[in-house]
Amino acid sequence: MRSFILLLTTVIGFSSLSFSQIKVSDKAVIKTPTIACDNCRDYIEFTLSKSEGVTSVKVDIKKKTTTVTWLTDRTTLNNIKTAIANIGYDADDIEAEPSAWRGLPKECKKHIPKPKAD
Repeated sequence: MRSFILLLTTVIGFSSLSFSQIKVSDKAVIKTPTIACDNCRDYIEFTLSKSEGVTSVKVDIKKKTTTVTWLTDRTTLNNIKTAIANIGYDADDIEAEPSAWRGLPKECKKHIPKPKAD
């Protein structure tokens, strides 16, 4: 009987512990009008997926959007938009960082004009 009570207490303890560690995520669709090719898609998906808190990235070239899911305790939507701009692409109301154009894949530079401020 003591074994059963000890086992039951342990199971309840682990159950309550797992409920307190549920991570909250959020999802947004970001307009990325400067993407134009598969290389743009691959570059954004690869680079953004390495950002802290980002759990998934899906770029739609035809719609010129990027759908991102992230953990809200690790990053924010504004941080994600800024990360996209810092790699050289417009993200909603945040314009691409002019100096990031040099780091874009060669094929993407054909579709995205060189910024004047660079």
